[in-house]
Amino acid sequence: MKRARTVLIAGPTASGKSSAALALAEALGGTPGATIVNADAMQVYRDLRILTARPGAEDERAAAHRLYGVLDGAERCSAGRWARLAAAAIDEISQEGGTAIVAGGTGLYFRALEEGLSPIPEAPPEIREKAEARWRDLGSAAFREEVVAQDPAMARLPEGDAQRLKRAWEVFAATGKPISHFQMQAPVPLIEGVDARIVIEPPRDVLYARCDARAAAMLEEGAIEEARALIGRGLDPALPVMKALGVAEIAGLLKGELNRDEALALLQQNTRRYAKRQLTWFRNQASYWPRAETAEAAVAAIRKRLAAGAG
Repeated sequence: MKRARTVLIAGPTASGKSSAALALAEALGGTPGATIVNADAMQVYRDLRILTARPGAEDERAAAHRLYGVLDGAERCSAGRWARLAAAAIDEISQEGGTAIVAGGTGLYFRALEEGLSPIPEAPPEIREKAEARWRDLGSAAFREEVVAQDPAMARLPEGDAQRLKRAWEVFAATGKPISHFQMQAPVPLIEGVDARIVIEPPRDVLYARCDARAAAMLEEGAIEEARALIGRGLDPALPVMKALGVAEIAGLLKGELNRDEALALLQQNTRRYAKRQLTWFRNQASYWPRAETAEAAVAAIRKRLAAGAG
């Protein structure tokens, strides 16, 4: 079976990844053409189309899209879970003879897909609930002490890293083995190879201006109602979807703690900060990836690489 051509398009929020992916898919055209595969940790959830800037109906008509809005907000999506879903999608695209364009801003997702994953078991829901209850009952400091007693390698985790500490507790509770036992096992890559990759990295002032404009547009386009609906579900605040940009800021607005201008200013500030963290990650962890300042330049560079058969 022929391997799918696989293209990776990464970058910070508001950098133009989605438009680049769509333009590339349209340029490749033909049958079966290209499929865009989501690599954004928040765009997997169906609850927040506006706040996560998920592709709209028109974009989805223009090109096939996978892994967008596929999970309910009550679910958790780890890098491992996403990578397995993405690998399965790419395999299906291979069978169709198409091109997979993996686009998003979650660097850990790209790493998991390319470099593989340690075989850490997923804990069942009841174990996750027990971990959450144990963390609440003991408090963060005592909970960390319990985790470190089970797995001394977790002493590297600070008390504030509740997510990783709970994950370690869950694995030990589910398997009787420390999470470090699984982490030491060699990861297995989930895809065979990549034909082209690029990080879209606009100048900082341009990127920040786009972040500000996007935040303002979201509030005008229904983000407040979208967040209100999500908050109204009464989901666990520790769930990933509840940490999406805009949820906390709009919650402050709905509670009367912030007025609209203050909520917008805070959302803009937090969006810029998030973009900065993404830039830092890609510069440190994906320094070998080619760069482009614009979506147009990214598409041109990728098409050139594909034409030359380069990875």
